Amino acid sequence: MSETGIERVRRGAVDIIPEKEVEEKLESRSPLRIKLGMDPTAPDIHLGHAVVLEKLRAFQNLGHTAILIIGDYTALVGDPSGRSKTRPVLTPEEIEANTRTYLEQAYLILDESKTEVRHNSEWLSEMGMADIIHLTRSTTVARILERDDFSKRFGSGDSISLTELLYPMMQAYDSVAIDSDVELGGTDQLYNLLMGRHVMEFYGKRPQSVLTTPLLVGTDGVKKMSKSLGNYIGLTDSPADIFGKAMSIPDDLMENYFSLLLDRPIPDAEPVEQKRTLARSLVERFHGKDSVAEAEGRFDTVVRGGVPEDVPEVALPDDDEIWIVALITLAGFAKTNGEARRFIKGGAVRIGGNVVADEKASFDAKSLDGEVLQVGKRRYARLVGAG
Repeated sequence: MSETGIERVRRGAVDIIPEKEVEEKLESRSPLRIKLGMDPTAPDIHLGHAVVLEKLRAFQNLGHTAILIIGDYTALVGDPSGRSKTRPVLTPEEIEANTRTYLEQAYLILDESKTEVRHNSEWLSEMGMADIIHLTRSTTVARILERDDFSKRFGSGDSISLTELLYPMMQAYDSVAIDSDVELGGTDQLYNLLMGRHVMEFYGKRPQSVLTTPLLVGTDGVKKMSKSLGNYIGLTDSPADIFGKAMSIPDDLMENYFSLLLDRPIPDAEPVEQKRTLARSLVERFHGKDSVAEAEGRFDTVVRGGVPEDVPEVALPDDDEIWIVALITLAGFAKTNGEARRFIKGGAVRIGGNVVADEKASFDAKSLDGEVLQVGKRRYARLVGAG
């Protein structure tokens, strides 16, 4: 017996509100407008984002229209969900650069030909003061402060900007602008999604239904996957990094990863073989089948304590000394000095097999010629002297 539409979208979902309404919409046989909003606040997408993107792809496969809202305007505010303080404000240039990479990576999962991309600056930037005042009439301060993150910050005396209070309504107005039928999001977005339903009704529109997906626990096995926590697997990570990170996931998360990312039951096998199956599947999903054997071979070499043969070379600067933090960023293993320092503090940095524990350490550049810099378990670079 073939699977019905509601059975397909229900699988792996947490909240479907109201479920009967979603079922009726799916049974109407008319293409639905399925909304997913993403604020481009960082340049990369990881597997945590992939969970909800896969759900959007499932709607595409059922013949519905996927509408990816790029929150280039709301990113200027910053989503306060789960935040204990105001997000730093991004520049328009940062938002534009992040948007380009977001879309490139989202299309690793979504069918680009069936995806409608909209930027919420199209309508939010056109709103005048009268429009904004009208939008604020759609809710109350009491309702806004029902949000757990806002109520905690308000109760502890932490600052909440008026701009942040506007964010849920701005995000909700996106649903009005594009006539959303169903909006998707992680469970941490439930308040925002329900606000969209409420604001659509205020504007005389048929309110959207809401579907949430679980938050993927990161490779640390404790907190949700996040780049800032370093417990993520990026969609554009190298095949070796994807394979190695997948092999580090705690055993008790395997069933969750298979269900949410591969949409299939966990195989009846030993935990290490389950992880290899997951790692192979993820590498093949994002880099192709031809990359699997090389990534697995590289992992096995590292596990045995060896250095991979194809270590990239990094040319040392023509200086007498080089600071360890500068060396890590030069090799491309950290994007900022702060990230490099965190690697050092975590004992993840080695030169020639020896741990570098002092973030202030500097080395004679000539003495590093031919040495191998290692950061973490999977990143290596052979240092080559200038000239």
